[in-house]
This record gives sequence, C-alpha cells and structure tokens, in this order.
Amino acid sequence: MTAVQPVSYQPQPAGQPLAAPYQPGTVMMAPGQPPQQQWMMKPPPIPGCPPGLEYLTTLDQVIVKQQKDLLEAFTGWQQANKYRVLNNQGQQIFFAMEESEVCMRQCCGANRGFDLHITDNMQQEVIKVHREFMCCAGCSWCAGADACAFTVDIQAPVGSQVAYIRQEASCIAPKYSVRTPEGDIIFRIEGPVCIFPMCGGQEFVIHNLATNVTSEANGQEVGKITKQFAGLVTEMFTNADTFGVTFPVDLDVKLKAALIGAVFLIDFMFFEQQQGGGG
Repeated sequence: MTAVQPVSYQPQPAGQPLAAPYQPGTVMMAPGQPPQQQWMMKPPPIPGCPPGLEYLTTLDQVIVKQQKDLLEAFTGWQQANKYRVLNNQGQQIFFAMEESEVCMRQCCGANRGFDLHITDNMQQEVIKVHREFMCCAGCSWCAGADACAFTVDIQAPVGSQVAYIRQEASCIAPKYSVRTPEGDIIFRIEGPVCIFPMCGGQEFVIHNLATNVTSEANGQEVGKITKQFAGLVTEMFTNADTFGVTFPVDLDVKLKAALIGAVFLIDFMFFEQQQGGGG
C-alpha cells in the first residue's frame, strides 16, 4: 500500500484565472481578514508522486479548518465553503474552495452537488473532490442501493480518479467505505452513534481491510477523522467546522488525499445539516 504508482498529470488550463492574487508565504483569506497564515515549505518533486502531493509524504496528521463566513451567519444566505488544510505545526498545506450553483446552495442546502478545488501555495489545483446532486440520497438505512448513497470522487491530480468515498448502509452509526476506482474496498470508516458534542463522540474511525477482509469489526484501526468542538456559540451560529485527520505516515499519498476528501463528505452530511442545512 505504500508504493506510489505513476499517474498522468493534466495541468491547469492555460489562461484560467486565479481565485485571488497570490502572496508567497500567505493564504487567501476572506475579505476583511488579514493574510497571516504561513505556508508549509514545498518539498522537492518525488518520482511517481502526483504533483502537489509531495507535502503529504512526511505527514501522519492534517487539520481541516472551515473558514467563518459572517455574511452567511448574519443573513442565512448560503455561501460557497472554504477550508484551510494545515499540518500539525499550523502551517498551511492546501486551500480548498467549493464551486456550486447559487440556487442549489439555497434550495438544496447540504445535499447539493459540488466540486471542491484543492490548491497548493502556487494556486495549482492538486486535488479535486466531486459530488453529484442526488435528491433521494442520505438515508443510512437505504444506502445499500447506489441511488440512495452519497458518494464523492477524489481526483489527484485533476482528471485522474484515485478513489471514491461511498456512504454505506447502517442502522444507527454512520458508515463509509473508501474504494478504488474499480470499486474494491480499501478502508471502512465508522462514525459514532451520536455525533453531538454532549454525547462525547465525534470520531470517525478508519479501518484497514487489508488485514482482515472477512470482518469489518476486526479490521486494523489505521486512523481517525475527528470533529473538534469549537465552542457553543461558534457551533450554533457559524459553519466554522474543524477536523483532525490521522493516517499512517507511509500510506500512499493518493490514499491520504482520499481520506482528506472523506472529511468533506462527512462535513456536508452531518455538520452542515446541523446549521440549517446549508454550507
């Protein structure tokens, strides 16, 4: 699982406008917020590693922080989500920006389809997370049917699918699988029965099925996706979700990218819904 297989890279189309002016050593921030975030130094290119994922080769943990949107907090008008992906030193690795239709954000809320563009400090898109809108999806009891299960596709680099995350059928605790493009299960992710902070459990445990393909419960735990409680006021009135993701340091960087992508599906399905169904 640790080997990195070469994949073809499709560069960002020439002439495509950047989301915001780039300043070395700073991060794109929402209007009115000063650029103070330091970026992680980019490692040298690694043979066989998709461009931009070199950052992940030495990491066993990342933090995904959703940016506060005051306009949305005060008006309820759903904005496109933005996230910062940090290492455990607080240095920024990636910036993620949602692309979705305005009408879909207002009418469909957290069930909307979207593309999430994840860029490095040179504003090159290195990962893309795509979810189709599915009007009847989301019920865990019915998720055994493809038409009723939410999924996100993970592309790294853009144009090359490396994995997809699928909601799985469950009675109580939410469950997901991380699959190859061919549909083979690599990891299973199991969440808590109660996702609210007062229940004491906001951890989604990642199990590696390579150690025991016959039993989901006995699969080796290889990491976690943990929702961090931001405080009662912040949780109730903003969409400022923060997640920690842990994984083996020697895991294939494309699978690390897939586990980061799983954060966004979990966020939209559970924690965006708590804030009125929007993002």
